[in-house]
Amino acid sequence: MKDLSACATRSTCPYCGVGCGVLLQPDGAGGLTVTGDPDHPANQGRLCSKGSALAETVGLSQRLLAPLVAGKETGWDHALQLVADRFRETIAEHGPDSVAFYVSGQLLTEDYYVANKLMKGFIGSANIDTNSRLCMASTVAGHKRAFGTDTVPGTYEDLDEADLVVLVGSNLAWCHPVLYQRLMAARQARGTKIIVVDPRRTASCDSADLHLPLAAGSDVALFNHLLSQIDTAGLVDVDSLTHTTGIHEALDSALADDVSVTRLNPDDIAQFCQMWMGTEKVVTIFSQGVNQSSSGSDKVNAILNCHLATGRIGKPGCGPLSVTGQPNAMGGREVGGLANMLACHLDIENADHRAAVRDFWSAPAMPEAPGLKAVDLFRAVGDGRVKALWVIHTNPVVSMPEADAVRDAIAACPFTVVSDITARTDTARLADVLLPAAAWAEKDGTVTNSDRTISRQRSVLPAPGQAREDWDILAEVGRRMGWVSAFDYQTPGEIFREYATLSGIAAKFGRDFDISGLSDLDAVGYDALQPTRWPVTATRQGGRFFADGQFYHPDGKARLLPVTWRAPAAKTEPRYPFWLNTGRLRDQWHTMTRTGMSARLSAHLPEPFLDIHPDDAHVTGINPADLVQVASPHGTSILRARITSDVTQGQVFAPIHWTGETAPSARIDAVVAAATDPVSGQPESKASVVNVTRFNAEWYGFAVSDREMQPSCEYWAKTPTKTGYRAELAGMGTINDWQTTARDLFGLPEAQTTIVEDPARGMARLAFHEHGQLVAALFISPEPVAVMRDYLATLPQVPDLLSGRAPADRPDPGPVLCSCFDVGVNTILTAIETKGLMSVEAIGEALQAGTNCGSCRPELASLLASAHQKEAAQ
Repeated sequence: MKDLSACATRSTCPYCGVGCGVLLQPDGAGGLTVTGDPDHPANQGRLCSKGSALAETVGLSQRLLAPLVAGKETGWDHALQLVADRFRETIAEHGPDSVAFYVSGQLLTEDYYVANKLMKGFIGSANIDTNSRLCMASTVAGHKRAFGTDTVPGTYEDLDEADLVVLVGSNLAWCHPVLYQRLMAARQARGTKIIVVDPRRTASCDSADLHLPLAAGSDVALFNHLLSQIDTAGLVDVDSLTHTTGIHEALDSALADDVSVTRLNPDDIAQFCQMWMGTEKVVTIFSQGVNQSSSGSDKVNAILNCHLATGRIGKPGCGPLSVTGQPNAMGGREVGGLANMLACHLDIENADHRAAVRDFWSAPAMPEAPGLKAVDLFRAVGDGRVKALWVIHTNPVVSMPEADAVRDAIAACPFTVVSDITARTDTARLADVLLPAAAWAEKDGTVTNSDRTISRQRSVLPAPGQAREDWDILAEVGRRMGWVSAFDYQTPGEIFREYATLSGIAAKFGRDFDISGLSDLDAVGYDALQPTRWPVTATRQGGRFFADGQFYHPDGKARLLPVTWRAPAAKTEPRYPFWLNTGRLRDQWHTMTRTGMSARLSAHLPEPFLDIHPDDAHVTGINPADLVQVASPHGTSILRARITSDVTQGQVFAPIHWTGETAPSARIDAVVAAATDPVSGQPESKASVVNVTRFNAEWYGFAVSDREMQPSCEYWAKTPTKTGYRAELAGMGTINDWQTTARDLFGLPEAQTTIVEDPARGMARLAFHEHGQLVAALFISPEPVAVMRDYLATLPQVPDLLSGRAPADRPDPGPVLCSCFDVGVNTILTAIETKGLMSVEAIGEALQAGTNCGSCRPELASLLASAHQKEAAQ
């Protein structure tokens, strides 16, 4: 590797499970320069739009800098003693299962390990679960049922060698853009074919040879049909079957299923089967669309069945590949962060495994049964079974299904602790004790990505105020609860060595996870640790699993499982005729506590929305840009309508990212039902039933300001800009004094005001100046406001602001399409027209758009096609 240590620190991006390496250089003023690490095997220098904008997210404006108890600042001694005392008292009075931890894939492996050890080994409860339960739990269950352990067989290198890649429930182009660009490079180099299996047309479909928009939840029926066709064609691999059991039962179930429930075109189904069966090197990538289902575990096993039956596993260029949504979802699985697992892939219900971990930890107590999985955990908080709760680096009041019930449960919990980097989350606002945690770039440890590569995350900035690393906070509470020697850690390297040593014990039980070859790393070795794919033992490092036909069930064989298609748990009915699908956006992350600080990322899609098919919009009387109310038996949400054929009739789609801090009426998980997979406990976030109606606001507004606003109306959504904030507003009732309302909105009681009003038409435009400078503006209309938003967001450099339009000599760039280089739609269209651009590559040469992470390339292609169609029609 090149030695860049003199000028940069190697670390790991804190977003998705790709695990991209980054080079960090502090600027000496609290900021950073962030670039991709060309030597990291996961990304080879590439970063997506979010990773490229990391330097814009390290500001301290929203940071929690000191412990808070009952909303008042205090010292660590008081705060941690209170946490230790309350947990100890609750356990003494109500037993160990009266307390719970809810943790996160944002934790580093060392943090995760200490949390798991504290809860399971010393408190003696398994009530620790992670938000990875919402992400990858069905994959864990499917892997364990098929392989005997939660093993990812392949590696990212398989994408370079595959001849066919099938994306199932994975919008790789937006959710894992660096892997998508790796796939595009393979396509260009070797002609790799791509099939997308997804109810929704996504950016990943633009380069696909075939898109299968199957009915919600019908993946099992599709892959059962593929398995039956494999058998009919005589393509079952007899040699591979000697290393498996269950083929006959799996085939019987497959033959009994009816592929017509997918509602796919029979010719498309036949083409899918022919392409899959006719290609030896097949990689099936699957993600949230598979996992987030009441039949998610069966979906995983239906996919694995096809690979096991044909021997397409463990070999270069073929195999199933689960891609994780969080930077350390894999690490959390490895350390036993899930309520139904022990560390190092050991089983909590296995007495020998429990005894081994208990003896290794010298632990006083070990639970004998799994703890409460996320949905059940918060139900237990709500009904009083859990009386003390610690939430670490996650925001369940927004991200959990039936989120309003989760909010009410946490609000009523007798004692709630939240560790986070900010007090400004829906969950943090409910805490009795808030603990300031170190953020990415301030903390030290390891993470594991989707292909089992362990990478170091290294600190380059000092933790601000009193912020501390999570392992340090947890260990101190453990010591204060009486377990001094067990939690006497001084560095994350000590924790890693202990964890690596335990993995060697696990390996003696025939477990796959073994990094015992790293158990003797000293401080220098740990600090210098390079990206390393596990297993790491005296005899083996990295590579693929299962090519040798050896699996981790007691008989050494894999299991093909009989699985049968089941409809989603919820049922459509006249009151709730639509299926709601939820998911992620290209430039946002979870509940936006990090990406929401970047004006560049927020400019792409700055407002919560609902995608609805044109025919459904016509029937429901919904027009473009209308606000709509989405209602289910569990809650409501108000979103902006986007009418598009990317969703099929009867299906709607909404992104997950907006919160009570950014758009309180748009918390979409308040609408999502808490139905779960019976095996994995993972919620069904892709197939709730809802009603959609027009939200008939009496007025609409658009506001820009050089400071943060405080809206108060039925609907609002605010977003940072380069110079302040912008907000969409809508409300009910007549407002007679817009000037007073606007002053309250902007916090400008004394500013000079310019007002243009037309009371008869219900229109008003207001501009506010301080010291001769434009500082805010508000536009009001009885219909959605028609102004050039992206131009107005450049305030204060906005002449003739109240016209709402850009002057001829200053063109409006339009909504940002390429976030990496901040290139707007109108800028691209102008270049296409004036420069005669004919390809996405030509756009990149002219404007740089699409030349970094490439995740905007599908949108560029669509824009280019639309422009040329318009030109041809003229």
